[in-house]
Amino acid sequence: MFLLLPLPVLARTLLTTLIALLTLVGIMTRPFRWNEALIALAGAALLLLLGLISPLAALQTLLGDWNVFLFFLGMMALSAFADQAGLFDWLAIAAARLARRRARLLLLNVFLLGSLISMVLSNDATALILTPVVYTLVTRLRLPVIPFLFACTFIADTASFLLPVSNPINILVLSRFQLDLWTFVRLLWLPALAVIAVNIGIFFWLYRREVRGGFDPKRLPAAREAIKEPGYFRYCCLVLGVVAVAYVVASASGFPLSCVALAGALLLLIGAVRWHQFRPRALASHISWSLFGFIAGMFVIVQAVEETGLTRLFGELLWHLSGGSSLGAVLVGTLGAALGTNLINNVPMAVVLSASLQALHGQISPTTQLAFVVATIFGCDLGPNLTTVGSLATVLWLLILRQRRLDVSGLDYFKVGILVTPLMLLVGAILIWLLLLA
Repeated sequence: MFLLLPLPVLARTLLTTLIALLTLVGIMTRPFRWNEALIALAGAALLLLLGLISPLAALQTLLGDWNVFLFFLGMMALSAFADQAGLFDWLAIAAARLARRRARLLLLNVFLLGSLISMVLSNDATALILTPVVYTLVTRLRLPVIPFLFACTFIADTASFLLPVSNPINILVLSRFQLDLWTFVRLLWLPALAVIAVNIGIFFWLYRREVRGGFDPKRLPAAREAIKEPGYFRYCCLVLGVVAVAYVVASASGFPLSCVALAGALLLLIGAVRWHQFRPRALASHISWSLFGFIAGMFVIVQAVEETGLTRLFGELLWHLSGGSSLGAVLVGTLGAALGTNLINNVPMAVVLSASLQALHGQISPTTQLAFVVATIFGCDLGPNLTTVGSLATVLWLLILRQRRLDVSGLDYFKVGILVTPLMLLVGAILIWLLLLA
């Protein structure tokens, strides 16, 4: 039974805020190595038990964000089936052969391949699947692994706003604001290309000694070795091509992207059964089930905070800091989102910022609100490149490295991130502002 306390408004606000802050601190510190999902769900459950949010309001919040949950499921299933078909191994081998024995060109190809995977299958797929493939490839070629592995995690987030499907954060924000595909592409495509170029350029300079040599192409396996079942491989490529086109059409028409992702996953499941490639355990291992609990818990917590009016106050603070101008909105939104992602992870930060901007609907000009929305997407997508705690993609990348006995500390990562991320954020923010004026 839920304990509905007749608390005064101030007491309810203070208690809700305290629980929300404790939850965020728990997510950052992970006491007793608790999973982030467990902490988020515990915070949400406490709010429900104390009557600080009603079960009906919590249920309506979760049902209202069904597109986000189903997109996560469909995206991870698509990536899993593509991996089982050998697509990522085949692409990595092709990228190595196109490098023509040059390590520097191979690094460039890893960036381009990561951009392609992030654009179509999301940044999490790039970190989760491309990282072990690249590790195996460069180890076999006897090249230094660190430059190539860092390229995998950085490009996962750097290229994650090429399309709405490139990062689940995009779906999360867009599900709360009516931002059509043309506006998304017009304001974010050029900044995405620019920051990708900046990322590549700095990495070439940073790792100029490590990647100045070459490699022996005889160490490369034949591309056909990556293909386990030729028929299923061709079918998988065909389905993913159709899904990529369907993503664009659905984004342009406002059709739920989760339906496209789930339909594509269903087609690949049918093909896997047809060619005897369906492995339930492998599929289940590719899906981060705890992520759903984490997002659900954060949705409920932010909804409870929103009911206190604090998100509105936070939105008004952002608006005042921006000076009411589009340039101020882009700079404040980008900086706030980028800093927030590295404190509390980009999922809760995107939820908080979205709720804050929704609370200001009708109070600020459409241009200023658009600037804040685009800056939220940009800052939450790219900002996590600064530290190891900013996004799920980076966390997955670290886990994969530890499984291979490679230890990259938070300080090691920050030393690279601080050289790359601030410049990318500045270049991208200025371009977004200029495109808003066009």
